[in-house]
Amino acid sequence: MAQRAIVADGEAWEIHPSGRVTVYGRDQFGLLFQRGTGSQRQVRVTRYAPVGHRSPDRALAELSDRQLHDLFRQSQPAWTAPEAAYGAR
Repeated sequence: MAQRAIVADGEAWEIHPSGRVTVYGRDQFGLLFQRGTGSQRQVRVTRYAPVGHRSPDRALAELSDRQLHDLFRQSQPAWTAPEAAYGAR
């Protein structure tokens, strides 16, 4: 599975596709932003519609750092998202 990383608000976040398939098929993917481990782990989730490749890994690789920062700003806490099993408060 593809993985990327950004620094947002002074914190390093790992990014990877959620792996969850939505009703939109390959037209929309979920992304998980994660930082920390164990009880300190934070997870945020967002969805995006790729313009190029329809493979989640290749579509993630095509995103620029600026686009990833924009998607991070749109993300929501994991407890609000089915991609994260409504967990990781």
